Amino acid sequence: MTNESYQFQDEVIAIAKEAGEAIMQIYSTDFGFEKKADNSPLTLADLAAHNIIVSRLRLLTPDIPILSEESETIDPKLRLSWQKYWLIDPLDGTREFLKRNGEFTVNIALVSQHQSIMGVVYAPATGLTYYASKGQGAYKQIGAAPAQRIYTKCLNLQQITIAGSRSHSDERFQRFIHNVEAVTLVSPELISLGSSLKICLVAEGSADVYPRLGPTYEWDTAAAHCVLQEAGGDIVDEHAITLSYNNKPSLLNPHFFATADKAQQWATFL
Repeated sequence: MTNESYQFQDEVIAIAKEAGEAIMQIYSTDFGFEKKADNSPLTLADLAAHNIIVSRLRLLTPDIPILSEESETIDPKLRLSWQKYWLIDPLDGTREFLKRNGEFTVNIALVSQHQSIMGVVYAPATGLTYYASKGQGAYKQIGAAPAQRIYTKCLNLQQITIAGSRSHSDERFQRFIHNVEAVTLVSPELISLGSSLKICLVAEGSADVYPRLGPTYEWDTAAAHCVLQEAGGDIVDEHAITLSYNNKPSLLNPHFFATADKAQQWATFL
């Protein structure tokens, strides 16, 4: 399983970058958007990236099914029978794309037995790539520079850095910060960022935790989850159980913590 996922890594990075190029072509135009059924925005860039990724993956692995945020609804009974599949978010951070702040990514994950075994997160506006395959470590690459292996940081409760959402900060998040400060007697440093880049901040050692106390979908987390696990961290729910994939009819994630220190019980600060 490890070797197979690793074998596809370079091709998948290339696919993510090709999708990123298509996104940036639209980013440079006066684009519009429409609203999806859940009121989230959809742009031509989402669809262009989706079409590129799906067509390339079908050529690369014809026998592995694909689930994309922008794909037609797949019957949950069929999906739940999949042992292995590609899980993609062609444009994670559409709101950031619309704000033109550059904080959006292409997310491609290979999921096997409910776990993400390979992940690529590419930020086309900055040329930043995070990638990992199970058992092979996590890496960060800036442009065409040599990739650097990344690791999570050691937890120091007197110097906590929290990653947060630029578009989804809410009352529970503010209370979490307040409770961390009340227990540690030190104000945590906050980094606001869009998309799955927040999980990657934890993976590269720039943040201790990213609490997500609102709705997300499995395609929002799967690619960065592999990166974080290979860097030494994990994504866990409020009961400290590792997030898993494709084991229920709904594709919604529970509230979660992307954490550098797997032993830290962040839910105690809720």
